[in-house]
Amino acid sequence: MLDIKFVRENPEAVKENIRKKFQEQKLPLVDEVIDLDARLRAAKTEANELRANRNALSKQIGVLMGQAKKDPSKKEEAESVKAQVAAQAARLAELEKLEPELEEQLRERMLVIPNMIDPSVPIGPDDTHNVELARFGEPTVPDFEIPYHTQIMESFNGLDLDAARRVAGNGFYYLKGDIARLHSAVLAYARDFMIDRGFVYHIPPYMIRSSVVTGVMSFAEMDAMMYKIEGEDLYLIGTSEHSMIGSFIDQILEESSLPITYTSYSPCFRKEKGAHGIEERGVYRIHQFEKQEMIVVCKPEDSMAWYEKMWRYSVELFRSLDIPVRQLECCSGDLADLKVKSCDIEAWSPRQQKYFEVCSCSNLGDAQARRLKIRVRGADGKLYLAHTLNNTVVAPPRMLIAFLENNLQADGTVLVPAPLQPYMGGKTVLVPEK
Repeated sequence: MLDIKFVRENPEAVKENIRKKFQEQKLPLVDEVIDLDARLRAAKTEANELRANRNALSKQIGVLMGQAKKDPSKKEEAESVKAQVAAQAARLAELEKLEPELEEQLRERMLVIPNMIDPSVPIGPDDTHNVELARFGEPTVPDFEIPYHTQIMESFNGLDLDAARRVAGNGFYYLKGDIARLHSAVLAYARDFMIDRGFVYHIPPYMIRSSVVTGVMSFAEMDAMMYKIEGEDLYLIGTSEHSMIGSFIDQILEESSLPITYTSYSPCFRKEKGAHGIEERGVYRIHQFEKQEMIVVCKPEDSMAWYEKMWRYSVELFRSLDIPVRQLECCSGDLADLKVKSCDIEAWSPRQQKYFEVCSCSNLGDAQARRLKIRVRGADGKLYLAHTLNNTVVAPPRMLIAFLENNLQADGTVLVPAPLQPYMGGKTVLVPEK
């Protein structure tokens, strides 16, 4: 959410930003916001003047009533002043009712206006205009056929989609044996990888209130992602970023405590609306998965440096597991409304002979902090809004697709890279059962 003062003083810049995000339908909101803001400020000014006048008149009535003991005419004058107070009280009541109505209308519109994107963000309407910035590791295609990821997992007797459908429907899975152990090993390795880089490990709540949901994401994202708990003010989280950033709601942080660097584990629950192609079946696009996340809360001047560090951590982790990756910068039309700048880390798929998304790193500027009232007290005692960032460390089982394809051998075995071996009981290779 933008600062209303910024919108008031820079309406054309806000409109141009909306155009860059290809959301022309939101352009009228800017003028509506400016009008509501003017009406709200006028109502507050008038209400404050009436309150000040009421206080002055009340004192005057007191003086007149005191004088009425000696001069009866003063009582009539006091009654006249009381009538003024009564008349102004009616108007003040109208204004006090109007103010919250205008504030709510203003907030509703402000929540929909997208955040200002960074000047470096490429302009484009959708993800087909995202820009590749760099590759890390040599993408290779082996001289043997690589099966679909579900076939690889099933060769280890490690996946049961049929049982999951009977229990929960499509979009769920059972992982078993070495594949389930590999899943847990990757998460444990990712946890320790981030702890070694100074991030504090957390396991957060898996449900959050609506006040946190609207603080961390846009309405469009909420509708597409979140599962609501019927009869309660609770939502299942789509990522632990939601509850981790939410933990700072209504807090004043001391500047000396920044940056705050957390890494968090959680299951994640997502609607994943819409039809998906063959490559997004199996365990690629699912309603429930587990993820290790990283989040940073920092000073505004440090957020871009942290953005660079965070996506590079993802690259470092995937390369340590012998998985080639690339960095893809998200264009303006592919940025969620709260984001200032974002990039995806994509892993190489030897089977598809292309890259696919495994991590998403985002700088949200002060958007979440403004919505959640996350403030920082500077050394001079003044308050300002923090900046927040988040990035995926790993998100199996999708990440396992990249791992299995890139470490699969011609005989069907899968090599276990050295960093994972301690988490796999010392195993250096996984041998299929089928």
